[in-house]
Amino acid sequence: MTDMPQVRGRLTPDRTLNDLTWLRVGGPADWLFQPADEEDLCAFLAALPPEVPVFPMGVGSNLIVRDGGLRAVVIRLGRGFNAIDCTGTQVTAGAAALDAHVARRAADAGLDLTFLRTIPGSIGGAVRMNAGCYGSYTADVLSEVRAVTRSGEVITIPASDLQLAYRQSVLPDGAVLTAAVFNAPREDPARLHARMEDQLAKRNASQPVKDRSAGSTFRNPAGFSSTGQSDDVHDLKAWKVIDDAGMRGARRGGAQMSEKHSNFLINTGDATAADLEGLGEDVRKKVYAQSGITLEWEIMRVGEN
Repeated sequence: MTDMPQVRGRLTPDRTLNDLTWLRVGGPADWLFQPADEEDLCAFLAALPPEVPVFPMGVGSNLIVRDGGLRAVVIRLGRGFNAIDCTGTQVTAGAAALDAHVARRAADAGLDLTFLRTIPGSIGGAVRMNAGCYGSYTADVLSEVRAVTRSGEVITIPASDLQLAYRQSVLPDGAVLTAAVFNAPREDPARLHARMEDQLAKRNASQPVKDRSAGSTFRNPAGFSSTGQSDDVHDLKAWKVIDDAGMRGARRGGAQMSEKHSNFLINTGDATAADLEGLGEDVRKKVYAQSGITLEWEIMRVGEN
């Protein structure tokens, strides 16, 4: 791939991606582009030949990049895209802003985006996956997003056009999210911060937060999301059907299904992407054989084996 556009940010050829994902696996991208700001991103995409694929990447918290890497330009947003502004009941956050930071800043302003506090990742990923927990979803509070199209044009998309559903959304092909606007309910800041502390304590007690994972591996069957409420039923949670299939703690190479929470796929130290994805497929087969349920991946897998 030659004659790449001039940029003000950083454009790196043949860039290995393993250090940019939470699971620490993955081969090289043809190029990694880290734009200086939105104007830099627009100019780059406008000048990039239309046949060259692009892959927007967040902080890699919900991603397996396969060992053969990606034949694409990976676009990773950084400091030029992490501003957070709270005005009235509106929170505007750059796509690179971390979910936890947005939740805390909103709480300081007396605005309730507390569900974002325990979600690993950035706002761009939260919108892309309609991230949620404790019965709250991004879709509940999202007003609109700002994005740069594959041709380099800045557009605003109302949340209603994103077709947000359980762990999914619809975006124009090749578009890169740059910011999101939320309308958040007002509440006392002290109560919001206390609620987030409680959520963090619950997460730390039940999830392997000190292990190298990518969050939940599989979607809960039929959208049985965890509400965190006392009447929440667990019969059809992903972790329960994995347990029932005898796959808690299952291993393949350096990959393991966590003993602490069986819907967490972890790299015990020397796993390859093939180990991790292969173990996930082992789990899917065992669960299907045991219960007839086909688990759907929540972790995105991209690239070549």
